[in-house]
Amino acid sequence: MIAPRDLSQIPFPAAQGMVDAIWSEMGLRYPPRVEPLPAQARTRVADADRLTLRLPPLTPSWCLLHELAHAMTSSHDGRSDGHGPSFMGIYVQLLGRYLRIEESWLLRSLEEAGIQVRIAARPVFVDL
Repeated sequence: MIAPRDLSQIPFPAAQGMVDAIWSEMGLRYPPRVEPLPAQARTRVADADRLTLRLPPLTPSWCLLHELAHAMTSSHDGRSDGHGPSFMGIYVQLLGRYLRIEESWLLRSLEEAGIQVRIAARPVFVDL
């Protein structure tokens, strides 16, 4: 489980800058826009698609990375890998790079849970 390994949180005003920086470091252009999570969204911590990340006033760091992985594995036409192998591959890459969670531990944990990972996954779109 990731949450107990990282207790850091991102205030909403800082989220867009972090999204922009991570998007750029992944070699991508045109990052998704960060918007407030609607108040009526009571069962979601956050959500994302290719164009938008919707976040609460304070977001766990692992959750921001989770939503970025969704944005990177969702195409412009709304198709998404969900929590499939490509999503998991990108999420593992982001967790290792930005939260310094050991990739071998992540992969072992996912294998034990029977979750497939495409470790060499890349975003579904490539900016030329």
